[in-house]
Amino acid sequence: MKRTTSLNLTSGPILKTLSELALPIMASSMLGTAYNITDMAWIGMLGAKAVAGVGVGGMYVWLSQGLASLPRMGGQVHAAQACGRGDYEKARSYASSAMQLSLLFGLLFSAACVLFIDPLLGFFQLGDAKTYAAARSYMLITCGLLVFSYLNLTLTGLSTAQGDSKTPLMANLLGLISNMILDPMLILGIGPFPRLETVGAAIATVTAQILVFLVLLIKSLRAEEPNILRSIRLFTRFPANYYKDIFRIGFPTAIQGTLYCFISMVLTRMVSSFGAAAIATQRVGGQIESLSWNTADGFGSALNAFTAQNYGAGNSYRIRKGYRISFIIIALWGLLVTAAFVFFPTPISRLFFHEADAIAIAVDYLIIIGFSEAFMSVELLTIGALSGLGRTRLCSIISIVLTGARIPLAMLLSGTALGLNGIWWALTLTSITKGIVFTLTFHHICKHLPGKRVRTI
Repeated sequence: MKRTTSLNLTSGPILKTLSELALPIMASSMLGTAYNITDMAWIGMLGAKAVAGVGVGGMYVWLSQGLASLPRMGGQVHAAQACGRGDYEKARSYASSAMQLSLLFGLLFSAACVLFIDPLLGFFQLGDAKTYAAARSYMLITCGLLVFSYLNLTLTGLSTAQGDSKTPLMANLLGLISNMILDPMLILGIGPFPRLETVGAAIATVTAQILVFLVLLIKSLRAEEPNILRSIRLFTRFPANYYKDIFRIGFPTAIQGTLYCFISMVLTRMVSSFGAAAIATQRVGGQIESLSWNTADGFGSALNAFTAQNYGAGNSYRIRKGYRISFIIIALWGLLVTAAFVFFPTPISRLFFHEADAIAIAVDYLIIIGFSEAFMSVELLTIGALSGLGRTRLCSIISIVLTGARIPLAMLLSGTALGLNGIWWALTLTSITKGIVFTLTFHHICKHLPGKRVRTI
């Protein structure tokens, strides 16, 4: 008999339950961080122009994640709430509907990127031919085969919704191993492989994503009931209310993610006026910073499922208690990352850059951005909790307003003696503000939660 890896999040010790769900997700997020850092470390050996090109090309992969979050978040929240009520048939229908939307959106976004690749890259006004060529080749491959990334995100969200975080962890571990093996072979041309440089990085990334998808698919099909992914129906038309429900929850998150990325693209365009080294620093710095936000986002995903299931079960006490425990853990993690960035910026920067000017810019970036890490971690955690309550629209409004403030603030500060550092300070100040606002918002909403107040320690 196959052993199920799903967890019932509505009963049992809260810390133990959260840990069993969150630790594999956090580990999976760390693997995602290692994934990106490995790419940038090998690409860094090609020089700052190659790093800048991959960073710019990768912006559209990042932009696509906003659209991908619609079926993922909508499917995850509704599937988790249905599981909390014990309605597994409805959970399966939400899961199938979410996968259908993921497949459709992934194919449409890929087609748009391939057809309009030159105008899209033209937005960044890249003056260097080598940087542009690297961006174009990387974007063509990674965006052209983006559908696997979309499906992986939704499968991961649905697995988490039913309390299974171990399967995505195993899949991502295998993906990371394959990427780490393929990166040096294809980028630098080790052994019988040709030197493909940025093209090799793109091929390694897509190959790893395909492997992750196959593992998730096979494990889901072989899982023990009541696994909601065993009977995914991609070609069945479900009642319109399923798609409407997914859109209702997922659309605000998609808008938030898309606008967040677009704002970052505008900031990248501002950064580009300071040269290729500045662009490379921003993109690599973001990957280094993902050590913090990927972990927080991973824990937020666990808290999202935990909150959604308990909200479906009407257990308000577990929601409050779960958030308090999660807050302490993630705040401490954010402070640890802050200490690393502020006190050890030079050795971290030297892992990815080999030119003196790029290292100097990267050191300033890490020190400035480091002060916001704990606040940003708390922000992502709290968004997960609020989304589990179905408050995705509120999260989007807060995030869009405060993230949007980065553009005028960056314009103001970069026009002073701060120069490029003014853009980094704009990121930090808004992240600190968002962390505080989201925390206060969650505590306010929790005061009015209906349902049982069962104390399960």
